[in-house]
Amino acid sequence: MKALKHILVAALILLSFSCKKFLEEKPTGFISPGADLAGEKVARAFANGCYQNLTGLLNGQSGSYGGNTYNLLEFMTGKANSDLGQTGFVNFQNLSYNNTSFYVDTWWQQLYLGVGACNNALEYIPKVTGVPDDAKNNMLAEAHALRALFYFYLVRMYGAVPMVTTVATSVDQINMHRTPAKAIYDSIIIPDLLTAEAATLPWQDNNGYVSLGAVKSILADVYLTYAGAAINGGNQYYAESAKRSKEVIDNGGYSLFSRYTDMNNPANKNRGEFIFQVQYAASVPAPNPLTPLLLPNYAGISSYADEYGSVYPTPQFIASFPDGDKRVQERQFFFTKYKKRNSTDTVRFHATYVYKYFDSAAVANTAKSDLNYTLYRLADVYLMYAEASNRAEGGPNANAITYVNAIRARAGLTPIAAMSQAAFEQEVWLQRYYELCFENKMWFDMIRTRKVHNDVTGAWDNFVGHKTVFGATFGEKQLLFPLPKQETDVNPNLLPNNPGF
Repeated sequence: MKALKHILVAALILLSFSCKKFLEEKPTGFISPGADLAGEKVARAFANGCYQNLTGLLNGQSGSYGGNTYNLLEFMTGKANSDLGQTGFVNFQNLSYNNTSFYVDTWWQQLYLGVGACNNALEYIPKVTGVPDDAKNNMLAEAHALRALFYFYLVRMYGAVPMVTTVATSVDQINMHRTPAKAIYDSIIIPDLLTAEAATLPWQDNNGYVSLGAVKSILADVYLTYAGAAINGGNQYYAESAKRSKEVIDNGGYSLFSRYTDMNNPANKNRGEFIFQVQYAASVPAPNPLTPLLLPNYAGISSYADEYGSVYPTPQFIASFPDGDKRVQERQFFFTKYKKRNSTDTVRFHATYVYKYFDSAAVANTAKSDLNYTLYRLADVYLMYAEASNRAEGGPNANAITYVNAIRARAGLTPIAAMSQAAFEQEVWLQRYYELCFENKMWFDMIRTRKVHNDVTGAWDNFVGHKTVFGATFGEKQLLFPLPKQETDVNPNLLPNNPGF
């Protein structure tokens, strides 16, 4: 299996950015087997390696102009369009994608490389000498939390996957069988997060490291997913999800931005509403790739050589927002026009485009976006609490209604009052669609709820049988992605593939 073979090599590598930043001696990029491991900088370098493959969530796709791993989870919703045939969009538009399609293999590889880096840290950090126990334990907590996060993506996307928890020392160890998703949750994801939760991590971290607030946010998401499909854990796990999200809210340190455009300001990275983000920089290690990816195709409004138009919302999704919703107004979450570069003329686009990752400085001058990519923010946690507590308690409590109304108030919508459990749940789902759109959340919401909002009728359709605006119909096959052919070719133990593939 290619990704796991890469892990075997990566196990002996300290990523060069970590070495350059933390090692005093001239870096080589490698630590040889059996080397004397000493000092907090070395331990920190192992921990930093765990973060490197988070950028794989936004990696460019080799061989696909304008392609990016981000695209997959937006294309699948049926609520996104694309200006680029080279992205393989048509195969997701008509649901004809297969185990050789763009993105499916890249997600797999990047996630398993992340798992490998975390396993590497978990094995070697305890062996590093000269590091205080509390510092070492917190670095191990970071590795546990990130390994859980990588596996959380894997099981939601692929279902049963190989359970790799140690550093491979021979090729014989890598042709593994698949482990059911529930066992991955029970053996790795939840225990890893509980281990991280028990450490003494800071509540908030403005440098982008895993914090206790981030751990509890991930755990709230995991328990919410575990409670619903496909695990069907039930009310006990809804209650656990509500408990963790309420702690994030009550302990403070995070607050909703007053303006949506505050999320487009690089000065707000890792602050305010942002709980956990993938780190980017205009210089090192790399700028955020989503800014040019989401600009209208060759609109001539930016300093970028390429404006891809790779992902943008369908008109039906835009029309589904309620009247007066600020999120759909110009230059909030979306935009329809912009000044042409080096001109006073305004370019009006043929469609509505995503403004969430618009970096004004990069667009105007640098062509290097300094924005981070958000994995968890407070609005998400508000809505997780509202949904989970509503399920756990048989109806919405006052706090749940308050948090939903905070989301609505920022959008300029009137507050909701008491309502039934079912009606409140659908309101929360709808706010998740609108508030978190194009943040790679919607597809996972569809999978765990088995419901899809029909933007034309306003109804909540069953996932299986929902017909997209492109005329394609979701079936059982769409509940999981196929395991990549390049992986099953080298490891037949991964077969059979997921249903339909």
